[in-house]
Amino acid sequence: MVLTRDVIKQELSSGRIKIEPAIPDEYIQAASIDLRLGNIFRVFQKIDDIVDIKESTDYRTMTREVRTETILLAPEETILGITYEKITLPDNICGWLEGRSRFARLGLLIHISAGLIQPGVSNHQVLEITNLGPSVLKLHAGERICQLAFQRCEGKALYQGKFQGQFAP
Repeated sequence: MVLTRDVIKQELSSGRIKIEPAIPDEYIQAASIDLRLGNIFRVFQKIDDIVDIKESTDYRTMTREVRTETILLAPEETILGITYEKITLPDNICGWLEGRSRFARLGLLIHISAGLIQPGVSNHQVLEITNLGPSVLKLHAGERICQLAFQRCEGKALYQGKFQGQFAP
């Protein structure tokens, strides 16, 4: 089941869901919370080689880190960003990152295919930000760029993957 505003508030109050720094009440929507864009990005470099899609392929070898308060995103360009907030989930709640419709209408995607946040995670969330629109978009750190919906899991599980504890994209 997807958690609604009142249940999200209960989970935050009890400390079972943790968001650091704490978010204002107006960030809690009917069935999600808004998250802000951080100021650390990874920008893809043009390479003339084929990228092998394997478990061992490291996105960091084809990107460079940029720390800035604003960044321009050209049409058909993808960059990696990160949420300002750190999300910690209990072992029986997962989350789903989604864009906000006000920005999607401008062609902005905030994740390509990796929107699931595993139960037990405790980190900042990487955003696969893509501009599908015809115009250059200017992104601002601190802007509420995406939303996170929560869902109860049947059973319990803890994320133990290599991105646990991430704080930069």
